[in-house]
Formats: sequence, structure tokens, C-alpha cells
Amino acid sequence: MQLIILIDIGSTFTKVSAVDLETARFLGRFQAPTTPANVNEGLQVALTGLGDELAQAGATSGDIKRARKLACSSAAGGLQMVAIGLVTDLTAEAARQAALGAGARVLKTYAYELTDADRDEIAQLQPDIILLAGGTDGGNHTTIIHNAQVLATLDLNVPVVIAGNRSVAPEVAGYLKNSFNTYITANVMPEIGRLDVEPARQVIRQVFMDTIVQAKGLAKAEELIEGIFMPTPAAVLRAGTLLSKGAPGLAGWGDLLIVDVGGATTDVHSLGMGHPSRSGTVMRGLPEPFAKRTVEGDLGVRVSALPLVEAVGAEVIASHLGWDPEEVRGAAAKITANQDYLPQTSEDVEFDQALGYFAAKTAVGRHAGRLSEVYTPTGAVWIQEGKDLSQFRAVIATGGVFINSSAPAAMLEGAARDNSDPLALKPVDPVYYLDGDYLLAAAGLLAEDYGQAAFRLMEHSLKRVS
Repeated sequence: MQLIILIDIGSTFTKVSAVDLETARFLGRFQAPTTPANVNEGLQVALTGLGDELAQAGATSGDIKRARKLACSSAAGGLQMVAIGLVTDLTAEAARQAALGAGARVLKTYAYELTDADRDEIAQLQPDIILLAGGTDGGNHTTIIHNAQVLATLDLNVPVVIAGNRSVAPEVAGYLKNSFNTYITANVMPEIGRLDVEPARQVIRQVFMDTIVQAKGLAKAEELIEGIFMPTPAAVLRAGTLLSKGAPGLAGWGDLLIVDVGGATTDVHSLGMGHPSRSGTVMRGLPEPFAKRTVEGDLGVRVSALPLVEAVGAEVIASHLGWDPEEVRGAAAKITANQDYLPQTSEDVEFDQALGYFAAKTAVGRHAGRLSEVYTPTGAVWIQEGKDLSQFRAVIATGGVFINSSAPAAMLEGAARDNSDPLALKPVDPVYYLDGDYLLAAAGLLAEDYGQAAFRLMEHSLKRVS
């Protein structure tokens, strides 16, 4: 047995999983409440609990002590960023995609020249990192310089990643050097219509490891582990990319979608280019990255249960359940007010199921591209904006609402296209899988150095549901 322990330090729970590298098999999992004042305390409880569980499989305390331990984290609010670009639909959107792909929660995206009000708002938001973009290489340079000058007046001690017009990047860094640690990387949009977000993602991840982990007090955990290598959402995206593309000697699954419904947010990850599947369709807008993540802060099944009901409509959910709208609002308010809520009655379970269904339905609907019909002198033309997910054949569900459900596939039907919105380019006829062992983030960590083992671990662990 070659043991490796993979750790996810979350805001609420610290989850530890054990994997045998030789067989790429999941051995056991344990979780304990995260202890914000000293994450080592909760981590030690989780590791002790895992050790007791693994003892039944023949592992010793020495095996666990010697095992390599890798970690990701979304504790202390995760990685929170502000993205700044030139034009809302171009460099500002490219900056936002880079931040989301790095596993960040984007607090706000700004476009054009920052105002005094914008500066004050950024100060109030207290981001962990600022991503400053703007202008193609050799293109507009006045806006990014102006924005650097505005940022220089902020009393914030946070890193700034500069990913804009390379012609003026050193000058931009010069305006900020007295107030911020700056990192220059490749332009997120070097040419109109071409994205290059991966270099910025890598720098953001490095900054996270070098500075943010320390700032959030997570470095204390390094007494017990090798290090915190990435935000948890980045680990999930890394796992999805590996599963889609495959590992040496192992064929990938192709285009796939990951739906992660949590208590506060719903994350959707799509792995695939999403080019038009309908003949004659014309693309509009920025090209989509292969690995795309979106985060919906109003779609959650615990803290955000009431915002979810407001976003979907109490009447819609009531019709789905056969309830009265006021019953729906009351049930959501009860959940939102109770951080430790667990469904008790059959009605609670039914409502939880409905929340999961509509969280998946709405989040995937926002993530997916859309078709529109435009009439030209030569006839009607279909226009596609965003990714076409219609041919994606695998949809993977993760998150407690799915894993603890007796009917996860019924909830996942919300992720597929239905007749109510035929122009939404959601998966048409996918196969559903469940991350029942909570292993996607763990597999993303494992993928950094053990790609084949991580791939085989997911193939062993992900279970088809119907």
C-alpha cells in the first residue's frame, strides 16, 4: 500500500481522504469542523478520525504519519478577487474568466476608467487579489495606466496581478510598486477575439500559495501537511480537465459538465470548447475557454435558500411541488436562518430535492450558451453566444444535496435541456454521474503529480445514476 492523504480545508468542514496510489482506490474519508482560529486543531481531529477508520483496513498510525499530505482550501471565504478591464464584454470579461478559472470568487468586475466611487467600493470589498487588465498588446494603454494610478491611492496591502497591454505593463507596475506587490503576466486578451487566460491563472495560484495562505492563517496547517496548493474550486476544475482529456495511456471522457451545488453557491464547470453543433450557426462574443467555471452566489440550498427561491420564483417552485408559494418562502426562510439545518420530515426532504433541482437548472442555464435567430437580407441566421453544451454527454454532480439524496438523477434533470427553454444550449441527453465519495477536489490535488492515479481514481469512484 502506498498511502497518500488529500485534504480539503473548507469554511465549515475539513475533509480528509485516503487513497492507495498503487491501486488508485479510495480507502476512506473523515471530516471534522474547521477551526478558524487554528486550522490545525480541526485538521488534527480529522486526521485522527481517518486513522481510526483506516486501522480497520490494516493501516497503522505510522503509515498515516509518513503519508504524503496535500491540501486545497476554501476556508476564510476562499480566494476573493476584483477583476478590472477595459471593455465589459472584452478584457474585463477575459479578466473575470481568468480569476474564476483560478478558483477565485469574483467580488466584482470593473470596466473602463475607475472612478472615485469605484476606488472606495474596492476598499470596502477588501479583495485578496486585484487582477488588472486592459487593452490588447500594443492597443489602448491610457485606461490601464489611469486605473493603476487610481489603485495606487488605495490603502490596501494586497497583491496586484497585471495581465493587460504588455507594452505598458512595466509602467503600470511602476505606479503600484510603493503600495502593492505586483506580478506581471501575459495579457489575458493579447488580440481582439483571442483569450490567453492560463498564464494569469497560474500566477494567481502562485500568489495564493505564497501570500494568501499566510494572510488567512492557513499556514499553520503546514505543520501537519506539505502545503496548501490551490483553492478548492481550482482543484475541482483541474480534476475535470484531467477526466475530460485523459492521462498518458488513458482515454479521456470528452466534453463534460460538473455541477457543484453548495449551501451558499452553485458552481458549474464545463470542460470542452462548446462549438456550435447546429449547421450554419454564427458565433458572437469572446471565444470560450476549454475549462470554464461560473459561480452563482444567489443559488444555494442552505445559506442562500431564500435568495434561490427569489431568483427562481416561489410560484415556480410551488407549482413544481404542489405547494402554496407562502409555504415555499417559509421553508426557505427557515433553512436560511438555521446554519445547521438537516431535513427531518418527508416534506423537508421533498423541499431539499426541489432546491437542488432548481439550483442545478438555473445555474446550468446561466452557464450554457444561447441561440437567437437574426434575419438578414439572405434569410434567417442562428447566432450563438457562449458554449454549446448540447452534445456534452457526461454531467457529474457533487455536493451534499446530491450525495445525501436518494434520487440524485431526478435533481440532475434540471441540468438538461427541456422544452421550457429550447434556445438554451444545455446538455440534451447526458449520462449522470455522482461524486459520492467527495473525491473531485482530492483528485485535482492528486493530478498535480500523479495524473494516471488521479484519473483511475475518478473512474473507480464516480458512479452512474439514473
